[in-house]
Amino acid sequence: MNYSKSILLQSALFYGLFSLFSCTNEQAEVKQPSTDTKVVKQTSAPFPFYKELAVTPGFGFEVVSWGKGVDSLGGYLILMSDSLKNNYKSFAVDREGIISDAWNMDLDNDGNPEIYVELKSEGKKADLNVFEYSRGNFQKINFPGLPSKLKKLYGGDDKYFIKEGELFRSFPVVNPQDTTEKAGAIKVVRYSLRGNQFSTSELEVETTP
Repeated sequence: MNYSKSILLQSALFYGLFSLFSCTNEQAEVKQPSTDTKVVKQTSAPFPFYKELAVTPGFGFEVVSWGKGVDSLGGYLILMSDSLKNNYKSFAVDREGIISDAWNMDLDNDGNPEIYVELKSEGKKADLNVFEYSRGNFQKINFPGLPSKLKKLYGGDDKYFIKEGELFRSFPVVNPQDTTEKAGAIKVVRYSLRGNQFSTSELEVETTP
């Protein structure tokens, strides 16, 4: 009898351990992470424009734009870095248009750099946002539109360029109302900056080859 009871107790213990081991394995299997891989949808880059503008070693700016949906709507940042003084600032601007270029210069020679941001609208018309960085702050400088006489001849395809430290804008003449003007001729405007105010002067017409 004692021997039979011993066999029964061993069998019951073995069965209990087997059941516990089986439950533990089932729980472990339930907790196993899924090996299924999910495809992450790729989105377009939110920063369609980036450019670094160096002024002096350790001091400069970065222009970065963002926006989703309509390309011509969004904003951009101007980031100032002065690593020598451990000074960093940012300036946010709303935009209407696509940034096509950015550069820095000191057009009025006052020792304070200006940041020029070129924006394209309607596919081919260009405008400028201008900011001066002075005394640790960004100040917007109003960029003038074309004189009424030139507006009548303007249809876009304009280009900004720098020559001998001066800023110029050129564009081809379209739909001339004046018989003295030829379609396809090139108009050139020179911009001067004094006291954070722009002035313009029209140069002689250049004909296309």
